[in-house]
Amino acid sequence: MSFLRALFPALTFILLFTPAHAQQVSSDPVSGITNLKRLESTVACAGATTPESMRAVKEMGFASVVNLREASEPGANVEAESAAAKAAGLRYVHLPLNRESPDPAVADRFLIAARDPANQPMLIHCASGNRAAAMWLIKRGVIDGWSIERATAEAERLGLEHEPWKKFAADYVKTRQGK
Repeated sequence: MSFLRALFPALTFILLFTPAHAQQVSSDPVSGITNLKRLESTVACAGATTPESMRAVKEMGFASVVNLREASEPGANVEAESAAAKAAGLRYVHLPLNRESPDPAVADRFLIAARDPANQPMLIHCASGNRAAAMWLIKRGVIDGWSIERATAEAERLGLEHEPWKKFAADYVKTRQGK
């Protein structure tokens, strides 16, 4: 009993001063997936993802794959990836997001997919991971009500490096937060 009394102040400190939102980002290598960054069991953002990796995505516990690559991108194999995802028992959402001229309507459709509980947890990917992490930033800002600074910090841990994508995501959030 005295051990529990001695342990109680330490546990109280940990519970009070550990932020509830401070989820850990891990980077576990998976064959066929580039730049995989996983936010506990909530989401993973990644770069290029091969059809052969879909079974591993399912085994990691994901329910869906959101592919942001355009079919015309070098190395993108949307049809094969879709078929492999479905064969592995994953939901597959293809939301082509142009790297040079992002369309806010694609972000609108991403938010619909992100709100669907059947898609959780989800793997979001593009070619490098930047678009994927930018979409997650948008989700955090619009759906979860996070500040742009907080959402950007998490998105950077998930692979967001490209300044134009940070700006696109922040501008999108600013126009839609609170709606």
